[in-house]
Amino acid sequence: MKEKPLILVTNDDGINAPGIRTLIDVMNEIGDVVVVAPDSPQSGMGHAITIDSTLYVERVVLDNEKQLEYSCSGTPADCVKLGIREVLDRKPDLCVSGINHGSNSSINVIYSGTMSAAIEAGIEGIPAIGFSLLNYKWSADFNASKQYVKTITENVLKNGLPNGVVLNVNIPDIPKIKGIKICRQARANWVEEFDKRKNPQGRDYFWLTGKFVNLDHGEDTDEWALEHGYVSVVPVQFDLTAHHCIQNLNTWNLNDTEINSA
Repeated sequence: MKEKPLILVTNDDGINAPGIRTLIDVMNEIGDVVVVAPDSPQSGMGHAITIDSTLYVERVVLDNEKQLEYSCSGTPADCVKLGIREVLDRKPDLCVSGINHGSNSSINVIYSGTMSAAIEAGIEGIPAIGFSLLNYKWSADFNASKQYVKTITENVLKNGLPNGVVLNVNIPDIPKIKGIKICRQARANWVEEFDKRKNPQGRDYFWLTGKFVNLDHGEDTDEWALEHGYVSVVPVQFDLTAHHCIQNLNTWNLNDTEINSA
């Protein structure tokens, strides 16, 4: 009998979040699942890692006592690092992160703990996918996401991914999804403001607010796909080099500059 794939599951909303509970259910239909996820919400944590405090990993029993689950005091990236090096006895065949409560499309991928966990796995040479549902509510219904999560996961296991590439998958929260589209990341950003207030002691404090602005009108972007009822799949690489700019920078006279030593 063919050995089932070993799948590492994590997220950034915390191990108790409904999104990861749904993801665990789907992954159990595909392979042998081990969960290493944060013990508290880590949204917007990006690719942070813990270097100045201790980390704890504790076996927990939530929905099923046979399910191998570990709660971690660190960030999503910490969870993947610890999962690979301390929890698992072999390298996983796949890492999946999510299902996130809320969008990780376009610029949000930079800030996303969900995607940073997937990218961390990709750095380790492990095929990885980050899944997100466009609903921020804790009570979000993830049932409609299941078939798309399963289809995309099975295709990654069957076909593999190029070295250094992970998938950023966003799922619209609508009654009828039209299908799946392979996309590029839209050029969009947050126009941010800070709500300034004073605490009872008279000290200023701030709440970050803002409005999401899509500056990209292309019909091949994740934002277009989501707006038109499709699941968006964006291949993401952790190599941030702007390769197209190297030739231009090489025309600069950087080595002709005199450096005056003090």
